Amino acid sequence: MKTKFYKYQGAGNDFILIDHTHSILENTDKQHIEHLCHRRFGVGADGLMFVTKHKDYDFEMHYFNADGKLGSMCGNGGRCIVAFAKQLGIIDRETNFLAVDGPHYARISENGEWVDLQMIDVSSIDRDEEAYVLNTGSPHYVAIQNNLKDFDVFNEGKNIRYNQTYSAKGINVNFVEDRGDHLFVRTYERGVEDETYACGTGVTAVAMAMAKHKNQNGHIKTDIKVLGGDIKIEFDYDGLNFTNVFLCGPAKLVFEGEVD
Repeated sequence: MKTKFYKYQGAGNDFILIDHTHSILENTDKQHIEHLCHRRFGVGADGLMFVTKHKDYDFEMHYFNADGKLGSMCGNGGRCIVAFAKQLGIIDRETNFLAVDGPHYARISENGEWVDLQMIDVSSIDRDEEAYVLNTGSPHYVAIQNNLKDFDVFNEGKNIRYNQTYSAKGINVNFVEDRGDHLFVRTYERGVEDETYACGTGVTAVAMAMAKHKNQNGHIKTDIKVLGGDIKIEFDYDGLNFTNVFLCGPAKLVFEGEVD
């Protein structure tokens, strides 16, 4: 049996997307998803998503990590699935859809290649020594790091992700360098178990952590550079709560095909 798939990327964070609006999503096979996401033996991606119908929303997003396991919220994946839904004709310029962390609003450019995705509000940021720990739909660890370009993100991130504190549930590990007019961010992502070119919930967490670190308040716009390109984060921060949070960036179709 052949399955139609579409490959999308958002700032280098790449995904396999499958339209599952005509049947019920069930019996998803972990090994098959892991195989499809494998960069040597499959299509190759950081994750795989299904679009399904939902009676109360435009559609529902089901996200699986590259290891085949059902994932928590993926921000760049959310932006890509909005672009995919527009391509399928499910939405036009705005949408309300359901993800694992709840409802999301998004707006998309006319050409379908730039998506502003509203993320969940955040009211709690913890500390782990000098690092910040928070959940933006997925759990994140944020550490400030100088000379990030030459930093060993894979090994240092892996050590934190699998340490005694975080190994049971896992955590995404972000390193950030403040370059004045923008933040440079690199991320070791759980589920992928490697550094990715971008992480949407990760850069959202970084922008929030840095706003708290620098004692900023009000409506805050943050330009972020990742290995895969440029992303913008906007939110309101009153010193306690982050609200009206938007993750903004590119979402582009790479290619489409069929797999068994």
